[in-house]
Amino acid sequence: MSTNIDDKKVETPIKRSVLDYDDIVAMVPKAAGHRKLINRLLHWLSVDKVNDVHDRYCDNPGPEFSRNLLKDFDINLRVDGREVLDSLPDGAFITVSNHPFGALDGISLIALMGTLRPDFKVMVNMVLNRISAMRPNFIAVDALASDDPAKQTVSKKGIMEAIRQVRSGHPLGFFPAGAVSKINRSLRIEDREWQPTIIRLVRQMGVPVVPIYFHGHNSALFNILGVISWQLRTLRLPTEVWRKCHSTIHISVGDIIPAEKIKEFGDNDKALGEFLKASTYELRKRK
Repeated sequence: MSTNIDDKKVETPIKRSVLDYDDIVAMVPKAAGHRKLINRLLHWLSVDKVNDVHDRYCDNPGPEFSRNLLKDFDINLRVDGREVLDSLPDGAFITVSNHPFGALDGISLIALMGTLRPDFKVMVNMVLNRISAMRPNFIAVDALASDDPAKQTVSKKGIMEAIRQVRSGHPLGFFPAGAVSKINRSLRIEDREWQPTIIRLVRQMGVPVVPIYFHGHNSALFNILGVISWQLRTLRLPTEVWRKCHSTIHISVGDIIPAEKIKEFGDNDKALGEFLKASTYELRKRK
């Protein structure tokens, strides 16, 4: 079986920055002409640092880029359950993970799984998809599609690509929450309910599932901002990446859940979602 990411896809030039003045103006046309102010804002949000690292390593995209980025940030991955990784199926399988950090979850997952399977892809939102050096391993959807036809088209294309990925015998990763973990009513930092659309896809794909748990969470300020506004919390994400420099991310890999177990839930997506989330969060007991 070929493990090429996509033999038919035409390569497009990699954008060397993650977010710059031109991107801001495209999103907010009234910002045109305020280059100094925008550049100061990007500096304050640590986006300029992220842009610099991206520019240095983006010529080697995918898993190699993710490994280089983690090395540059002096971020180490401590992984338990490596024996599970050694027994992964040769064909298609799915990983489901909690989403405590944001961009670093996707980058770390590609660094870990992409080393074993270069054809591994992760479904991500449009914010994470701005990291163009990671796009060979990303499938983009718009979590805020709502009634916007253009955004809905992006999401539909992403879902169809995800289905093709698995049906072609390739592995796929999901962050079923579709958003970064936040403070819940019990004052614990945890994923929101895992989204029914993703759980339905997992059920329909009918392949083994590997739960993967990321230990830790973002700063108290990040989570306080999340109580006020998700937009403010999103602006904080680049700084949260930078705060993880010189640290270790602990990742726990759970036992493979056979496709037969997934089938036992029939079309009860709510029960399946609760089971997969519980199976993932059970791994936080590992130290």
